[in-house]
Amino acid sequence: MREVERSFACVLERKDFRLVHYSIQSNHLHLIVEANDARALGRGMNALGARLARAVNRVFGRKGRVLLDRFHHVVLRTPTQVRNAMRYVLLNARRHLKTKPRTTRIDPASSGRWFEGWRRSAGGLVAQARERPGGNVMAIASPHTWLLTEGWRRAGPCLDPAETPGTA
Repeated sequence: MREVERSFACVLERKDFRLVHYSIQSNHLHLIVEANDARALGRGMNALGARLARAVNRVFGRKGRVLLDRFHHVVLRTPTQVRNAMRYVLLNARRHLKTKPRTTRIDPASSGRWFEGWRRSAGGLVAQARERPGGNVMAIASPHTWLLTEGWRRAGPCLDPAETPGTA
C-alpha cells in the first residue's frame, strides 16, 4: 500500500490533473480525480498507471502489465453525485466486508485520513488513521473545483465513517 501511495504522490505535481480521493481494494482502485479536460484526464491516468505498474512490479518482483483494463470514468456534475461518489470511495472497504463491522474506523487504504468532511465525532478516528506507521505520505491533491471543495455539502451533512455505501 505504501508503494501505491508513493505512486499517487508522484502525480501531485501535475497542473492539469489532480488525484483528490482514492480507495485501494484487493483487486481494483476507486479514484476521484479532477482534470482540466479529456486530454489531461487521459494523460494523467496513463502517468498514474505507469507509476502503479512500476510500484507493484517492484514489490512483487515481477514484470509486465498491472492494469488489465482501461479506466471507467463518470463525469460528476451535481453536488449529490459528488457527495455520493465521495461516500462510495471513502467508505468502500465497509461495503466489501462480509459481515457488518463492529467498529468504526477510517479505511487505512483510502484517502479518508486526509478528508476534511467527516462528522465532528469522527475527529479521534481521523487522528488515529493519520498515525499509521509509515503511511503518512500525502497522496492526494487539494481539490480546485467548487463541487469537490464545498458544493458536495449542499447535498447533505458531513460524511459519517459508520455509514456503509449502497445501503438505505
